[in-house]
Amino acid sequence: MTVLAVLVAATWLHAGFQLTVSTLVYPALLRPTPDAGAWSARHAAHSRGITPLVVVVYGALLAACVTVLVTGPRPPAAWVALAASAVAGGLTAGVAAPAHGRLGRGRDARVEARLTWADRGRAVAAVVAAAAAATAYLLA
Repeated sequence: MTVLAVLVAATWLHAGFQLTVSTLVYPALLRPTPDAGAWSARHAAHSRGITPLVVVVYGALLAACVTVLVTGPRPPAAWVALAASAVAGGLTAGVAAPAHGRLGRGRDARVEARLTWADRGRAVAAVVAAAAAATAYLLA
């Protein structure tokens, strides 16, 4: 398997994961809950369930991106895939993870809005990365 094929696999895995989170997971997680205890339990269950998936998906994405950076080839579309993947990773580490930490202590509409904004950005970045990686592979 070529390095670019690995990048395609990792970016498409990430895009599928991110689109699932954006369209199914977060809407269920962030639906209104009248009981504060129910929110805490729901958020804790979400965190326990999704953390292993985040580690696997972002670990695979990071490994693929580093491999492309170290070994190449790096056609222009691969650089786009790498940059878009970095944006998604940055939004995850810089916005989504801290927001979840804060939401673990209780609901906050402003934090939920920030998380939703970051999630939409991650979804766009993941789709751009997947399309760019596929383009790089097909044109190589």
